[in-house]
Amino acid sequence: MVKNLLIITVAAYYIPQLLGIGDLGRFLGLWSIASPFFMPYQFFTYMFAHAGFWHLFGNMLGLYFLGTTLEQFWGSKRFLIFYMVTGIGAGILYAGIKYISNIPMKKAMQEYVANPNPDDFYIYLSKYDLEEFSRQERFIDYYSANDSENVKEDSKSIIKNSYLHKSTGLMLGASGAIYAILMAFGLLFPNTQMMIFPFPIPIKAKYLVLGFGAYAVYSLFKNSSGDQVAHLAHLTGMIFGFIMIKLWDKDRNNFY
Repeated sequence: MVKNLLIITVAAYYIPQLLGIGDLGRFLGLWSIASPFFMPYQFFTYMFAHAGFWHLFGNMLGLYFLGTTLEQFWGSKRFLIFYMVTGIGAGILYAGIKYISNIPMKKAMQEYVANPNPDDFYIYLSKYDLEEFSRQERFIDYYSANDSENVKEDSKSIIKNSYLHKSTGLMLGASGAIYAILMAFGLLFPNTQMMIFPFPIPIKAKYLVLGFGAYAVYSLFKNSSGDQVAHLAHLTGMIFGFIMIKLWDKDRNNFY
């Protein structure tokens, strides 16, 4: 099953390019629920779309090395169930959290459009869109000195575009399912020694899971400008992986 998933995922990335179709990420990827491009089938297809070679390579490397052991342990059918349920579940949880977290931003955008002014323009961008904030530094200075109707209209366009950009993003990749596999491996084989490039020191699987989880949490709250990695999807994948293992642990006769 790992081999089949590798073939399907790699084919989904390369075949459209070979046929000259172009990038299918826009159709296969998971758009925000607030986006007009969102479709329910994307909770399934986003796992087979990747943003680039290294994104694909990293996920497939994790699938091969960790997934092979889990497939041997569970069998192909149950491994596929785990992969698909955690991948789809991570996507649903990710989309739901993003939608709820964007509600205050939407409210702030609507309030600004109703009453545009330089102070609130500064506050909105500094709070919700630091990348756009850095691009608009000159406009912010100009707006503070000249709040004419034309400038206000320009500011409203900037705020609306910023909201659309932040609230209707596209998520690609199998990372949610891969992090679920990592969680499962750490729970089932906690003391297995693993080597992670470029560190030449063996690390127990349980500590590796803790390390990746802590890094995902740190990166999520750090929210660095320009960081395109969906750290929230990593966390939701680990959450669903943990839930699946604990549920299956109650019924070992059927699943192990």
